[in-house]
Amino acid sequence: MHNKYNFTIESLDQKRDLPPKLTVGQVVTETKADVILKLLGYLLFFRERLQLEPRLHDDNIPYTPDLLQQDYELRPILWVECGECSITKLDKLAVKAPESEIWVLKSSANAGEDLIALMKKEKLRRRRYGVIGLEAGMFAEMVALLQPRNQMLWVQSSFDPAQMQFDFNGLWFDSPFSVWRF
Repeated sequence: MHNKYNFTIESLDQKRDLPPKLTVGQVVTETKADVILKLLGYLLFFRERLQLEPRLHDDNIPYTPDLLQQDYELRPILWVECGECSITKLDKLAVKAPESEIWVLKSSANAGEDLIALMKKEKLRRRRYGVIGLEAGMFAEMVALLQPRNQMLWVQSSFDPAQMQFDFNGLWFDSPFSVWRF
């Protein structure tokens, strides 16, 4: 680990029983943007047994997910990549984790559109992936506000309409995001 970022979380969202604290590690190859993507991914996809960067118990899958939920037999049922992810990795995940929802969280709608275009060009399997593109201005503000200790008040989020509301370190955000199914 290079840095650790701590988040004290208060949730007003009745659908999400969020933990009161979350720690996101940053390794040498990651940026503050990667930390914010993992935080937002965790909050957007929160469900029971969701883990940050866990070790897999399956030698056939040579990857470490950013976010993962496993079933009771330790098979991946939700796999979320935050930020950069190769097309080769996405293609292999569709085969090696056949029962898993696979999502990629990007820092902007443009980055999400670029990924969808590349997935089409490389002819990845259809009906296997979800891509989220955040609002670029909101994302840049969050990265600038990131401190070693942070406060998050999560109000709500939904995928239809694609919207999230929260207060991060004293600044209010009410932001749409883009969602694509591929």
